[in-house]
Amino acid sequence: MKTPLAESSKECFLEAVSRHYEEIIEGATLPRSAPVERHEKICDRLHREMAGSVAGLTAMQLLPPRTQVQISRSSAFCPDLALVAAATGKLFLAVEIVSRDDHRADTVTKKEIYDQIRVPRLWMIDPRYDNVEIYHSTEFGLQLKGILAGREVLVEKLVPQFKITVTDLFAV
Repeated sequence: MKTPLAESSKECFLEAVSRHYEEIIEGATLPRSAPVERHEKICDRLHREMAGSVAGLTAMQLLPPRTQVQISRSSAFCPDLALVAAATGKLFLAVEIVSRDDHRADTVTKKEIYDQIRVPRLWMIDPRYDNVEIYHSTEFGLQLKGILAGREVLVEKLVPQFKITVTDLFAV
């Protein structure tokens, strides 16, 4: 299923750390809390590393943090990081940094929808445990490929320049 950017490529209602934003999940508006400072630091670090890694890749486009992406007819998410195919706007990699106060939306609800649309890659970054869950889409749905922590290295073979140790990702 093609998952183009939301019409007019509008960003979620988040321009600063102090603002709340909304996502649409199966037609229902889901208000999301403003990310906490650690969440934002992890997001910034991840974006810096990914931006440097995709700079020479014409096939991929890195969207600004929490850009609204139309996932299905009834769902529009604001992933913390979204990497899309430049030619089609189809979501390739979605990264969700799990929020302590509303983690169910990321770890259960949105993950199920990412599974339904067969997003090729999903990373669930959990600051509560300082780990990263890596999922790949398969013919049977999203499959957990690994849980990284400590000095393990987060990589994506389709973005060969991207590499960061989990410890460095979570460093405050």
